[in-house]
Amino acid sequence: MTDRRSFLKHLGAGALGLSILPALACTGRSESSSGDESESDKKLFFDISLAQWSLHKTIFDGKLDNLDFSATAANTFGIHAVEYVNQFFKDKAKDTAYLTDLNQRAKDNGVKNVLIMIDGEGPLGSTVEKERLQAVENHYKWVEAARFLGCHAIRVNAAGEGTPEEVKAAAIDGLGRLSEFAAQHSISVIVENHGGISSHGDWLSAVLQGVGKENCGSLPDFGNFYEYDRYQGVTDLMPFAKGVSAKANVFDEHGNEVNIDYRQMLQIVKDAGYKGYVGIEYEGSELSEEEGIKATKRLLERVGAELS
Repeated sequence: MTDRRSFLKHLGAGALGLSILPALACTGRSESSSGDESESDKKLFFDISLAQWSLHKTIFDGKLDNLDFSATAANTFGIHAVEYVNQFFKDKAKDTAYLTDLNQRAKDNGVKNVLIMIDGEGPLGSTVEKERLQAVENHYKWVEAARFLGCHAIRVNAAGEGTPEEVKAAAIDGLGRLSEFAAQHSISVIVENHGGISSHGDWLSAVLQGVGKENCGSLPDFGNFYEYDRYQGVTDLMPFAKGVSAKANVFDEHGNEVNIDYRQMLQIVKDAGYKGYVGIEYEGSELSEEEGIKATKRLLERVGAELS
């Protein structure tokens, strides 16, 4: 994901909306760009989920309520697994009535709750011990909420200020403490390459190696590499992967992502032996959020079928 805090500062400048229309008949598959459904019918080596951030403009514009996200995933996109973002229900982590409703709506639509992406709860890699320990505790409620919803994980950030080595040591400590708590609830703590030093695959993989806990892993994002080669970064992180984020922004006339070679990325994912969820995270502006999600799904299905 991109820097959401900077995005929020500029959100007022005309975020694009999305028309969420219930499907008349949900087949669980998107249409093939070629009109031949044989590719999308083929069993993929991974499952597709929908990251809620793909609809952040729609949600921030008040056109989609968090409670209706699972129904939209199923009925508009034919996707039956979802990844929530805590920003969209940040005051509901301990609200069991709300979480019960959220969970029931997912079940009613045949949707699996996969994970919750956590932001704004403090830097787990803070070199200031008091701040780091508070951040760890701030995440506890989301571990419990994830367990309540039947998720397998929460996605967190390995952020902090200091030298790479200082932040590495702090992140190992913070992630380790949080993972110990999460293990008591059968929840994994997975870290995304999410800007700063965490977008260096070698650094983040070394952090996860240092934590050394079975329930502490990675969420490699195809797009969140800036100074670091994206293909090397995903390769670095796949040995720890408990989720994968398929970032997409711009598509060409053939339906390929302009800046990311999906065939190369998914080959890396497959070579690592990964068979879990690959979450669609569309962040582009040339297509609407609805069309961008559908385009990303078609691309994943097409390339995934070729590699399966």
